[in-house]
Amino acid sequence: MNWISNYVRPRINSLFSRREVPENLWTKCPDCGTMLFHRELADNLNVCTSCDHHLAISPRARFTALFDGGAFVEVKVPDPIVDPLHFKDQKKYPERLKAAQKQTGEKEAMLVAEGEMGRTPIVAAAQDFSFMGGSMGMYVGNAVIAAAERAIKLRRPLVLFSAAGGARMQEGILSLMQMPRTTVAVQMLKEARLPYVVVLTHPTTGGVTASYAMLGDVQIAEPNALICFAGPRVIEQTIREKLPEGFQRAEYLLEHGMLDRVTHRRKLREELISILRMLTRQSAPIAGDLPAPGVIPSALAAEDEAAAATA
Repeated sequence: MNWISNYVRPRINSLFSRREVPENLWTKCPDCGTMLFHRELADNLNVCTSCDHHLAISPRARFTALFDGGAFVEVKVPDPIVDPLHFKDQKKYPERLKAAQKQTGEKEAMLVAEGEMGRTPIVAAAQDFSFMGGSMGMYVGNAVIAAAERAIKLRRPLVLFSAAGGARMQEGILSLMQMPRTTVAVQMLKEARLPYVVVLTHPTTGGVTASYAMLGDVQIAEPNALICFAGPRVIEQTIREKLPEGFQRAEYLLEHGMLDRVTHRRKLREELISILRMLTRQSAPIAGDLPAPGVIPSALAAEDEAAAATA
C-alpha cells in the first residue's frame, strides 16, 4: 500500500478543492447580460437591477408581493379530463404535464387566489409561463371561470395576470373552446357590475390575447411586454415588410390606444390598489396606513442554509 498516494494526496485534495456552487444561484439578464444573484433578483421582484428588464416571475411569488402581508388563500379549480385526445408527439402528453409539474412545483399553468390588497378584498388569477409556456388548456379555462364565479359570489374585483404562448396544442379543439368559455366568464363579471382588471405580462400571445386577456375594464401592461396574436416574425414573413420599431410591445400598444397604462412591476401594487379602490368607490388609501407586502421567499434559501451547515 502506497500511503502517500492512497491517503495523503486525496486528503490534501479534499482540503483545497473548490466547493461546487449550485448553478441556479445566478441568473443572466437576457437584455443586458448582467449576472444577477438570486437573492438580489428576488428582492427586486425579478426585475434586473442594472437595466430594469422584467424577467418572468412565478404566480406564487407575484401574489406574495401583491397581497397584504403576503397572505392569500388558493381557490380550488375543477380538474379537467387528463389527456382527452391521447396526444403524443416526442412524448406523451401526461409525461409533459408531469415534467412541467416537477419543474415548477405547480399543478397547472394558472394559480387562482383570494385575499386583500391595500385592505381591498380581491380575487386574483395568474398564469405561469414556465409551465408549458403558460398555454391555455382546459384547466386554464376552468381556472378563469372559477376565479370569475368566486369573485361574483364574494362580490369582489377580479385581477388577472396573463402570460401565455397561446392555446395548448396537446388538447386541440378543446383548448380553443376555452376562448368562448372564458369570454362568457368575463361577461358574467360585467353583468354583476364587478371590476375586471387585466395585467398583461411578457409574453401574452395567441388565443389568450384573443379572449380574456384583452377584455378588461382596465388594461395594464408591464414594460416591454410582447402582446399580440401572431408574433412579429410571422407577420413579417406574411406581409414581406419590415415592421415598425417596438411593434407589438407594451409601449407601442399604449401609444396606439390598446392599453390604459404601462406600469413598472415595483409600482404595480400601489397602482392596482388605487384603481380598485376607485372602481369599488372606496376612499383613497392613506399613506403609511396600508399593510406592507410580504417578502418574497427565496426558493434557494433552504439550500443556502444546508450548504452553510455542511461547509
